Amino acid sequence: MKRYFITLLILAAGLLACEPIIAQQRYKIGVCDWMVLKRQKLGEFKLAHELGCDGIEMDMGGLGKRTSFDNKMRDPESVRVFTHMADSFGIEVGAVAMSGFYGQSFAKKESWRWLIQDCLNTMDVFGAKVAFLPLGGCGNNWADSTDLRRQIVWRLHEVGEMARKRGKVIGIDTPLDAEGNIKLLNEIGSDGIKIFYKFQTAIENKRDIAKEIKTLGKDRICAIHASNTDGVWLRHDKAVNMKKIKKALDAIGWQGWLFVERSRDVNQVRNVKLNYGENVKYLKEIMQ
Repeated sequence: MKRYFITLLILAAGLLACEPIIAQQRYKIGVCDWMVLKRQKLGEFKLAHELGCDGIEMDMGGLGKRTSFDNKMRDPESVRVFTHMADSFGIEVGAVAMSGFYGQSFAKKESWRWLIQDCLNTMDVFGAKVAFLPLGGCGNNWADSTDLRRQIVWRLHEVGEMARKRGKVIGIDTPLDAEGNIKLLNEIGSDGIKIFYKFQTAIENKRDIAKEIKTLGKDRICAIHASNTDGVWLRHDKAVNMKKIKKALDAIGWQGWLFVERSRDVNQVRNVKLNYGENVKYLKEIMQ
């Protein structure tokens, strides 16, 4: 009996020793469901589990020239089934994406308020705190166009306040450098808008990712797309120094989600499990 109690004490001590490690786990790794060919498909949770993810970035569905996203999460039965499946596999919805704005202009879409409202409602369903809003559909020169920039800033302030009042953040991806993004955020003037930092954008513009992260600081970055364009896996990408990037994130005290969007091996780009499995594995090796 004495030996039994000693064993219990040892096990309890071991569990207590593990608690600080769990508490210090700041970085979570996920994949973008539209890039693993599971956009709002029930199988995305099982796939994310098989890939070793902590969660997913769920897209709102296609948009095109329609006034609404092709969003299944307005249907209560779909919500019930999807949330049950997420819980079953232990997969979180870390962010909700509006990828439709890669091809549609946020500055010109007449239904922009409804689209943001729909996204916020979907975030509520899964308890997600961060949304992704790319500004790619606005064109490459909007930041230099006074009228267009003014319109974008005004709209972003409005949707930022919509998000803030619901305890959420909308992360934007812009072509600007760190200093330019800080200036833009100051113009917008809403705590509901932050930067959804994207490695690919920085690399394409020949910027130092780690330096930009330090310049932006922890309070301006809400989440990260931790991948480059397709070519090689992150492990072999000379443009992505993950150890240096982690040091920069550690230095500013940031915590949050890193999602793999691309970085597929160009010679086997259709092999979803291999490409994303390898990238998730590598990110976990470095970040966790």
